[in-house]
Amino acid sequence: MTAPACAPAVLGLADDALIYAQRLGEWISRAPQIEEDMALGNIGLDLLGRARALYTWLGSVDGTGRSEDDFAYWRDEREFRHVHLVEQPRGDFADEMIRLLLVASLDVERYAALASCGDAGSSCGELAGIAAKAVVESRYHREHAALWVVRLGDGTEESAARMTAAVSRVAPYIPELFDDSPADVAAVAAGCGVLPSSLEGSVLGGVSAVLSEAGLALPEASWRSRGGRNGLHSEACGYLLAEMQHLARSHPGATW
Repeated sequence: MTAPACAPAVLGLADDALIYAQRLGEWISRAPQIEEDMALGNIGLDLLGRARALYTWLGSVDGTGRSEDDFAYWRDEREFRHVHLVEQPRGDFADEMIRLLLVASLDVERYAALASCGDAGSSCGELAGIAAKAVVESRYHREHAALWVVRLGDGTEESAARMTAAVSRVAPYIPELFDDSPADVAAVAAGCGVLPSSLEGSVLGGVSAVLSEAGLALPEASWRSRGGRNGLHSEACGYLLAEMQHLARSHPGATW
């Protein structure tokens, strides 16, 4: 397995982590409890640290020498490779718990595959180390979301209704999580990574088990999102990037 061969797929993972970290940070001071402000902020920091590590690794193997800031602040919307689910605006807390459950459940599986790639001391071994840490973090994120989903779905009439509505709003973004991009196919051919489509059964099986315990179920969506891995994003992405990149682009070269 050669590091450059899997770099495009890793870029998608890094972008997922960065963009979702940005969204989770918006919950600070807005979550239902002050403890949840801290919890979601800390999950966002886990994802931000993961993105930074992956961007640094990418800059060292793709021949560009780009820094984590170059990846985060100096690419335009069409250059980002994250899925649509992570860029959607902050909505109801119920939506966020469903989204976090899905993202974390998938992260556990796909980073576990990366953690088995490469020899210690090699660039691929370095990537495996980043992935191994991500698996541990993602298990915690998944458990945190699952506890809230069950608590709210099996709670009051109001909380159950809001969770049901949240599942319906999130459902159209689920199929894209399991689309096999050309980058994924190339990474697997090179001996590292995993096809998202191969994870659909196990990931959705676990998610469905949590939903069932909460008295919920995944509905059939009337439409589906697609194209994020190819740089085609929803309207929300442009606004998110404008906010995230504004300071760096207003003061290029500044340090603090």
